[in-house]
Amino acid sequence: MSEALSHLGTWQESLPWQPVPEQHRQFQRLYELILAGNRQLNLTRITAPDEFEEKHLWDSLRGVISLLQSPPGQQVIDIGTGGGFPGIPVAIARPDWQVSLLDSTRKKIAFLHQLILELGLENVGTLCDRAEKVGQDAQHRESYDLALIRAVGPAAVCAEYALPLVKLGGLAVLYRGQLQPEETQALEPAVKLLGGQIEQVEGFKTPLSNSDRHCLYLRKLSPTPIQFPRPPGIPAQQPL
Repeated sequence: MSEALSHLGTWQESLPWQPVPEQHRQFQRLYELILAGNRQLNLTRITAPDEFEEKHLWDSLRGVISLLQSPPGQQVIDIGTGGGFPGIPVAIARPDWQVSLLDSTRKKIAFLHQLILELGLENVGTLCDRAEKVGQDAQHRESYDLALIRAVGPAAVCAEYALPLVKLGGLAVLYRGQLQPEETQALEPAVKLLGGQIEQVEGFKTPLSNSDRHCLYLRKLSPTPIQFPRPPGIPAQQPL
């Protein structure tokens, strides 16, 4: 049996959202399943209970905290989800949203599919593909109210993966660690080219380790030109 998550100080003092007992149970079970899966797959280096709670659960939800009051039925995609973050905590927090977990690693997606069944999450699906290919698929292109992308590359690359998937008026949230003002300025032309604008940049500290975090909120204002996203590998090799 793994150690129990404590939630000490994490939710009550630093996040204006409180998990109900069933959500506490799901977070604990998520932790246990991730630890078990980590023995076969490289899902995360974060395995201590407090670190997991802060850097996976709290961090996932802090990035969307201002959006958790949005109406039911939101279509959300988590790009490069890895071990299911931030998508699964968001799906637990909002069971009336539909969340798609996208990753190109088949073994991770197979694990997540089983994890979703174990957690009883009826509002979560999986996609095994490259973000560049999904962004050109008519079934997914400009189909999501919210795109989440965490720690998968430079900001301009993340924007090229995310904005083609977002509906007009929708939002892409780029989760970052430290962020310099010049990085944001350099991102602006790429975001504009992709049909969006940087609506907000928010910086904050994690509650236990006092680590720097930033989220960039990109609003979709016009259709993304059809040449974006570019073919697989090109965005990472030649960022906008």
